[in-house]
Formats: sequence, C-alpha cells, structure tokens
Amino acid sequence: MNKKYFMSIAIAAALTIGSFPAVGTPANATSVNELKKKQDEVSSKKDEINGEIDKKKSEINENISEQQEIKAKIAEFDAKIKDTENKIAEKAKEIDETNAEINELKKEIKALEEKIKERNELLKERARAIQEKGGSANYLDVLLGADSFSDFINRVTAVNTIVSADKKIMDEQKRDQEELEKKKKEVEDKLAQLENDKASLETLKKDLNSEKAQKAELFKKLEKQQAALEVEKADLEKESNELAKMEQQIGGEIQAEQARLAELARQRELEKKRQAEAEAAKRAAAQSTSSGGESTETAPSTPVSSGTWTRPASGSITTEYGWDTLNGKARYHYGIDVASRGSVPIVAAADGYVIKSQYSSSYGNVVYITHSINGKTFTTVYAHMASSSVSSGQPVDKGQQIGYMGNTGYSFGQHLHFELHAGSWNASKSNSVNPRQYINF
Repeated sequence: MNKKYFMSIAIAAALTIGSFPAVGTPANATSVNELKKKQDEVSSKKDEINGEIDKKKSEINENISEQQEIKAKIAEFDAKIKDTENKIAEKAKEIDETNAEINELKKEIKALEEKIKERNELLKERARAIQEKGGSANYLDVLLGADSFSDFINRVTAVNTIVSADKKIMDEQKRDQEELEKKKKEVEDKLAQLENDKASLETLKKDLNSEKAQKAELFKKLEKQQAALEVEKADLEKESNELAKMEQQIGGEIQAEQARLAELARQRELEKKRQAEAEAAKRAAAQSTSSGGESTETAPSTPVSSGTWTRPASGSITTEYGWDTLNGKARYHYGIDVASRGSVPIVAAADGYVIKSQYSSSYGNVVYITHSINGKTFTTVYAHMASSSVSSGQPVDKGQQIGYMGNTGYSFGQHLHFELHAGSWNASKSNSVNPRQYINF
C-alpha cells in the first residue's frame, strides 16, 4: 500500500512540478487546455482512490458485521456451555442421589436377604421334620387318631393351617426374591443411564468449548484484518487529500491563466483604443490640411458589425436563451443556437484571447474566448463546431474566423451553440446572460 501511495503521489507531482509558470509570462505560460488536462488526470486519479476508499469502507463494515455475528455466536456458545454445565451438575446430583438410593437399597437387600435366610432355615427345618416323621403320612396319622368327629375337624383345621403356613412362606420367599431382583435391575439401569447422560453432556461441553475457541480465533483474525484495513483506508485518504490539494492547485493555476488572458485582453483593448484615438487624431489633422476632398478609407474585407460585438455566425435562430423543451423534457438553455447549411464560418464575437480550444463529449469542438469590454471581463463559448482554427492563448480580433459550424458532441444537426457570460465561465453557468443584450441577432 505504501509503495502504491508514493508512486501515485510521484505521478501526480510529475503532472504539476515545472508545469505552472507565473502569470504574466505569455511565452512560457501553460495553456488552459493543458492545465485542464492535468487537472482531469489528477481528478480521475482522485476518483479512483476515492473508489478504493469506498471499497475499504465496505470491507471494514463487512468485517465489523462478521465480528458482531461471531460475538453473538460466542455468547450463544457461552449460554449453551453454561446450560450444559448446569445439566451436568443436575446429572451429578441425580447420580449422587441414585448412589444414596442404592446404598439404602443395599440395606434393604441385606435385611431381605436375612429374612430369606431365616425362611430358608425354617423351610429346611420343616422339610427335615416331614422327612423324619414320614412326610404326608404323619398328617394322615394325625387325622385318623381323632377321638371324635369334632376332634377330627379340629385336626383337619390344624393340618390345613400348617400347610397354608408353609405355602405362605414359600410364596413370600418367591415374591421377596423377585422384588430383590427387580430393585437391583431398576437402580442399576438408572445409574447406567445417568452415567451415560453425564458422559454425553461432558462430550457436548467439550465440543462447545472447541467451537467457541475456533470462533474466538477467527474473531482475533478479523480484528487484525480490520486494523490492516483501517491503515490501508487511512493511507488512501491521505493520498486522496494530496490529490485534492493538487487538483485545487491546478484549479488555481487555471484561474490564474484565465485571469492572465483576461488582463492581456484588457491591455489589448486599451492599446486598440489608443491606436484608434491616434488614428482619429491623425485623420482629423489630415482633414484639416486637405483641400476638402472625401476620405479614401475602404471598408474591411470581412463584413463585421459596427460596435464592440458582432454576430458569431450567419443563419437562422433555432433556439433562444432561457427555458425550452428538449426531447420532451424541460431544460434551461444557456445560449442561442444559430443553424445553417453548408460551410459556415464561425467568427469571434469580440476582441479577446482564446482560453481553451478543445473537444468535449457535450460541446464537441468548442472554443472559449475571454474579452475585456470597457475594463469588464466577458467570456464567449462557441460549441458543436466542425473544426477549430485557433489555439489556447492566441489573441483574436472581432470578426476573425475561429472555425466552421458543425454537428459535434451532443448535437442534433449542424448549428452553433453560442453562450455569453458576464465574467468567467463556470460549470454551473451562473454568469451566463442572454447574448441579445449585447449582440444584434
């Protein structure tokens, strides 16, 4: 960037250094055309640099926008990590509670195992007793040994009670064993699920921290990139400011050159007045000593209107000064259009100096002339000419041919677009006046 900056400054400097002599040195003066060309080159370079500045601004805005998005993402990751940590803490708490539940269950299991053990011992005793006494035959002996029917009923009831008690013990034994197995499986499954959930959350937290770290690294890179873009933008703005100064300097030189030409026109006007006065005095002296014969002075070879101004071209007036309509749209016409067919000469409307003789996309072949009329500066413009026969800095006399009527630039048929400005010409045409105020068309 710095290399490009200094190269552009060097190029712009080459356009200006040694190109602008002091006002009042006609032999070495740079023409307004050349100055304008250099100004356009500097302006074009400045526009290019300003385009680069706008591009850098856009890149900086995009960078800032991306940074904001990443900040939002990092904040989102922080929230997710916090939420995951809370869930991990909850799972850890549940695991602790489940472990406590398992410990309690272990106590219950131990008590249940003692109960089952006692029942097993009881059942074993029952089995041994049945085996020693002959099993079910002993129950028959008990029943047959009854002394009466009521005694038999009592014995049957007693036997049934003993059998039912044994069956109850067996059922309770089976139920307690099944319940034991069920509780063991439930808490083991619950603990395994909690451990698995906790492991998943730990993995999620690890992934979130990894993504957050990547976003943070990208954010750092964007901050460095933004800093570099800001430096580049500052360099471009510095370059643009230098070019603007050069453009302004050249503009001052253009104004100075126009002022120099206007001063030359004023001095030329004064010189012509002195010459005219001297010639008038000479003619008066000659007439006073003559025999009274008529003057032998001949008319000029080129027809020129009397007075200070003359019509710049012959032809019909097609557009007057002021508001009119062009291609269906209202516009303000800052001059008078004179149209004619054939090869039509264009002449200077008054004595003066050529400021510029150039080609533009709008005016086509155009000549600007500065005039000094009774010490006041005027500027005339002759546009859309087929060709120009004068150059910048050249003195011209009223009625002197400066080119031919044409159809160049933004034009719709052969004509002369003629403007008259009371003062210097400017792009806003604020000094334009109706040429009919000074010239008889």
